[in-house]
Amino acid sequence: MILASASPMTLTLALGTSAAYAACAYPATRTTRLNILGLAWGLHGLLLTWSLWGDARHFGFAPALSMTMWLAGLVYAFETYFYPKLHLPALLPITGSGVVLLALWYPGAALGVTASAWLPLHGAFGMASYGLFAVAVIHAGWMTRSDMRIRQATNAPPDLPLLTLERLIFRFVGVGFVLLSATLLAGFFFGSVLYGSRHALKFDHKTTFSVLSWLTFAVLMVGRIRFGWRGKRAIGMLYMGSGLLLLAYVGSHFFHEVMLG
Repeated sequence: MILASASPMTLTLALGTSAAYAACAYPATRTTRLNILGLAWGLHGLLLTWSLWGDARHFGFAPALSMTMWLAGLVYAFETYFYPKLHLPALLPITGSGVVLLALWYPGAALGVTASAWLPLHGAFGMASYGLFAVAVIHAGWMTRSDMRIRQATNAPPDLPLLTLERLIFRFVGVGFVLLSATLLAGFFFGSVLYGSRHALKFDHKTTFSVLSWLTFAVLMVGRIRFGWRGKRAIGMLYMGSGLLLLAYVGSHFFHEVMLG
């Protein structure tokens, strides 16, 4: 199986990272959980570094999800510094543990020599946009949960005020939209330079869903700025655009790597 081909270093880092993430989900003091999360995030970073620049370099849909969760953890770490009342949702470490094991099982294709020195930067912009939109989706879930608690008059206080959560969501969406735009423009105009003449831009599954996602986020940004969209309409557009973006790279590579073997 694919798992048997993992190097000892990859296997050790992956299992250690997954165990550290899983430990964050158990009840403990906030300081203890954050310390464990910091350990998990550090191990996760070492695992990604080894996977991309180690002896056996691979990348695919599962490593893309793994990198997205690592970036989400990085943003959360910054947020807890500025918003100390922000709680750690159990879904974040549980998902982190799962995607690390998924990347261990499906490491993706081997990375060859890149056609351009700018290709890693192009990929970094794409993965950063994935991470920011993922963080926006997580915050949208927090805002929906807080809104439900307020409507039900529960005693549990919200992590952050709804207006603060809403501002953070659109900040992440705005920066993610800029990075996604830069990624798509680079692919359109410099695809043959970045990937080589054999991998020039083609309107395949990945490109189609990426463009549809960009259009959805563009409509969301215009609706927010011009018409003041908020609430369920804005959150629905965020979920739709993020789903299309997930289908673009992760979906296409999942089909090739898993469905087609």
